[in-house]
Parts: sequence; structure tokens; C-alpha cells
Amino acid sequence: MSTRILVIEDEAAINDLICMNLEVAGYETDSFLDGLEASEALRRCHDYGCALVDVMLPGRDGFALLPELGSYGIPVIFLTAKGDLASKVKGLTEGAEDYIVKPFEMLELLVRIDKVLQRYRRGQACIRIRDVEIDPEKRTVTKNGQEVYLKPMEYDCLMMFVRNKNKALTRKQLLAALWGVEFEGETRTVDAHVGRIRKKLDFQDVIKTIPRIGYRLEVDE
Repeated sequence: MSTRILVIEDEAAINDLICMNLEVAGYETDSFLDGLEASEALRRCHDYGCALVDVMLPGRDGFALLPELGSYGIPVIFLTAKGDLASKVKGLTEGAEDYIVKPFEMLELLVRIDKVLQRYRRGQACIRIRDVEIDPEKRTVTKNGQEVYLKPMEYDCLMMFVRNKNKALTRKQLLAALWGVEFEGETRTVDAHVGRIRKKLDFQDVIKTIPRIGYRLEVDE
């Protein structure tokens, strides 16, 4: 698992301080001051062990970035001044691994990052759905023991379904998470990718179409 940490924080002084301490602790860092810029960069590179994300960001806020980061398998720790209960509950129930309210102690942050990385490594075991096996570490997919080539965006789309199994995902959610597109005009892009995944993995009856909504990956718990 990567030891590179993604820092998305719009206050430059705090961003620099976090990155400096992470690098002293042995991590590599990439940092952004704007949520939209971070989203665009993620489509080029998403090899991160963890993301530290402010909630209140220009461009795209932290809550909007959460499903996109999740689609790449990047665990999220929110670092934010929004300490109200509703925001905490929203962040944690929607998939963040931790929620830290500013101001915070740097040592505590480093301990929490380490705990998240340990927990996430334990959760990176291979995923099996019928005769298909997915290895999140290697980003490989095999069917009946034979590797199936998925293009990077097809793989990310599949993992979005896997991480939200038995939940209906709208085309808009998939577009926003995988392509950063905020409008309905390109929903055919989602349909095309889902169609290829279904064909390659024989998942016609695994990834179900939800009329007028989107798709749902159905598996036995």
C-alpha cells in the first residue's frame, strides 16, 4: 500500500505545516489548496495510502470529494473546523475513516493516520464475486483463474460498485466520482463502461440496471 499522503487543505500555512510533519515522519505528500484541482489531478494519479481533506474547500468541498476518493480506494480523514454533530455524522456515515476537528495536535494526527493505514491494509484482501476475483493491491481481475484486462476507468468503475455493493448508484454519482462531471449530459459514458464490464466479466445479472436511476451490484452478503 502506498505511503504517499494526499493533503487537500485550502489554508496554505496549515497545508505546509501538515506536509512538513508528514515528510519528517517518512511519508511522501502531494498537496492541493482547491477541491476541483485535486479532483482533476486524481484522474491522472490516485496512488495514495490516505487523504487528509478539509470539508470547506473552494471548487469542490470535502463531502463532494468523498465518493471520488472512495472509488479509488483512498481512505479519507477529514480535518476541518466544522465541529458540529451533523457534519461529523455526515462525514463518517458517508465513508470517511476519521473526522478530526481543528485545532488538532500533530502527534495525534500522525497516530490516527497510522491507525487508518493499518486498518485499511487489513481490509485489502482479495474480493471474490462468483468466479471473479479482484486484487485491490495489484489492481488485477481474474475470472476462473484467467486474468481479464479492464481499462483503468473500467476497473475504477467496478470498484465503485464493489465498495457500494447492494446499493443503487445513480449515473450522476458515478460521473462525479469517476470523471468529475457534475451534469447529466454524458451519462452514456457510464452506460458504455458498465456495458463493457458486464460483457468482460459476464456480470449481466450481477450489475443490475435500476430504471431511471442507475445501477446496483447485487451480491450475497
